Amino acid sequence: MFIYLSKKIAIPNGINLYSLAWNPDQGWIACGGDSGLLKVLKLELTTRAGDQKAKTGVAAPSNLSMNQTLDGHHGKVVCVTWNALYRKLTTSDESGLIIVWMLHKGMWFEEMINNRNKSVVKDMKWTADGSKICIVYADGAVIVGSVDGNRLWGKELEMQLIFVEWSPDCRYILFVTQEAQVWAYDAMGNKIKRLNLPGKDDGEGEGKDAVEIVGINWYDGAEGHVDVTAPTLAIAFSNGRVQITRGTEDPDPVIIDTKLQPLCQCKWN
Repeated sequence: MFIYLSKKIAIPNGINLYSLAWNPDQGWIACGGDSGLLKVLKLELTTRAGDQKAKTGVAAPSNLSMNQTLDGHHGKVVCVTWNALYRKLTTSDESGLIIVWMLHKGMWFEEMINNRNKSVVKDMKWTADGSKICIVYADGAVIVGSVDGNRLWGKELEMQLIFVEWSPDCRYILFVTQEAQVWAYDAMGNKIKRLNLPGKDDGEGEGKDAVEIVGINWYDGAEGHVDVTAPTLAIAFSNGRVQITRGTEDPDPVIIDTKLQPLCQCKWN
């Protein structure tokens, strides 16, 4: 495998970026930064005759076919996430303002706005089928909504949240706390259990309490499974370890020591 610089994209006025999300299905990239900066870029993919890989966004991009600045945020844009199936973009800034954008006649337009005016959004995730979104706030508030904009339920959890993740079948939601705990709830917001996290213990004197969770990603099965018993839930820790499990009930999770410290994120390919 060879990696090379294909295209360098300049950000106006040297504005710092804090969030980035790529929609590989359609080639869109969303990036958010200081002063409400939010841009949507679309990569024009280089295709060759009979090259099916170009359809999935893995061919080398050549030019930008879209470079649109979206107006609506005023503070630092800290969270961006795509709903590829319904072609929607959801963004949030440091004031807690959430905007859902939709594509219309080749341009992105504001569709819905929500603002609790209480806390900052820490994470937002759509279900694998794109029908629901879960939004978590730093103060423990959780909102689950549908793709058409209806609020399905909301809850105040007595914990400080940093990440959220859906199960591939959309039946369960995992909430990650600032104290490096992972709690499993059902899709209606009922608590089920706290997950066991042996990956927090590095065995070298660093206490479990000092280890942070830096990422969580549950493979949705979109590209199939090599083995039906293979682990699909990955949880990454600041100590460089990644714990991969077969769902939430795995008594023997696989622990990978990446030797990367501090580890910053994890994501399935």
